[in-house]
Amino acid sequence: MSIPSIVEVADATARHLGMKIAAVQRQTRWRPTWFVHGERDGEAFDVVVRGARVDTEVFPLAHEMTFHRMLEERGIPVARHHGWIEDIGAVVMEMVPGKPDFDSVSTEQRDSVVDEYLQVLARLHAMDPAPFLEAGIARPPTPEQSGIWPHAHLEQRWRARKRQPDPFLEFCLGWMHRNPPRSHGRLTPMLWDTGQFHHKDGHLIAVLDLEFGCVADPMLDLAEWRMRDTLIPYGDFPSLYARYAKLSGRDVDIAAIKRHHFAATLDNQLIFGPAVADPVDETDLMNNMQWSSETNLHATEALGELLDIELPIVEPAAPRHTRHDHTYAHLVRSLQSLSLGADDPLVGHQLRLCFRMARHLQRVNEIGDNCADAELDDVTQVLGYRPDNWWESDAALETFVLADADTGAHDEALVRLFHRRNLRRHALLGPVGSKMVAHYPTQRFDAVAAE
Repeated sequence: MSIPSIVEVADATARHLGMKIAAVQRQTRWRPTWFVHGERDGEAFDVVVRGARVDTEVFPLAHEMTFHRMLEERGIPVARHHGWIEDIGAVVMEMVPGKPDFDSVSTEQRDSVVDEYLQVLARLHAMDPAPFLEAGIARPPTPEQSGIWPHAHLEQRWRARKRQPDPFLEFCLGWMHRNPPRSHGRLTPMLWDTGQFHHKDGHLIAVLDLEFGCVADPMLDLAEWRMRDTLIPYGDFPSLYARYAKLSGRDVDIAAIKRHHFAATLDNQLIFGPAVADPVDETDLMNNMQWSSETNLHATEALGELLDIELPIVEPAAPRHTRHDHTYAHLVRSLQSLSLGADDPLVGHQLRLCFRMARHLQRVNEIGDNCADAELDDVTQVLGYRPDNWWESDAALETFVLADADTGAHDEALVRLFHRRNLRRHALLGPVGSKMVAHYPTQRFDAVAAE
């Protein structure tokens, strides 16, 4: 189904809910979402309309809707669900007040909100999974597979869309298969993409974005959260885990969480990698590239900690001067000016994405050849010969990685190689100092808990 227009969303929502529409705004990122403002029965009535992702999918939108309804029916604080609009293939839910971050919020207030979220997780993980399974919510074939299953599910979907070599991801998946998260049969409803909620006046309002909800190992909920913490600090994880254990009466399996954390760092590359390699018109390309690049660095950092490897650093490449410098600079300035002056928020967002794309290509023009040569140098040390170009290099390196997948005899050398590669590719996303090239490491497991 094609993405509906604002007029189509307004008309369909008005018919579905019997409301008078005052305004509709398309959310300017990630997946088709509209904020619909209006009134019903003489009172203000605002809703959010959400469509399916256009270039990737973890579970169908109908699956998300079922999981959402089941949490609402069981008293979990989520946005009130207003049903499915067949005309436009979208779900409608309450527009939740509050904010998702803790900017200008005191530490004490943050800790109180996060504690309420931990209480929600403990309640969710205590629920009987049987009704969820009967409703068709996704789950592993057996409880014993509940640790590896979510990650294997993403891998299966990625392999169905894979069209070119990805030696880094094949290496990481090989390591994951040799060292899977072990759940010991734990099986509960879980959010998977944790840390997303709105709060207001010091209290949790609602848990949001339930598209990954399924039945599996609840330790994944405690692991996935760590990456979102790099952008929205939630507190010290050893302390949060201790509080969860007290609330839930459940032991926190740190060994499983470490493995889940590493496997979860691969999610963005598994989900968005094919869309980056072959984008469609609606692909949020630069965001997808940045997310994948950032979490790929989290992956090699996690392996560095798990394997006790001192990770290498990469000296910044000196930018070269080319005859195209002025053209790139002019394109970047023009797109920035247009994006700042756009009257339509959606057009402005698209222009900002083009501006980021132009800065990425400008940076590739400056240091891309240097990075490509350095990658070939690294690959030469592993393969024993120097491929002629990047695509031959990726194909040969993937073959090497797959041959080593069952034993991991070259793990340390490959972790170092891929970490250097990840650092260089992250640096290509934009100019030095830009948000696109900023990197925020996750909390280490060996960090000392806050007193």
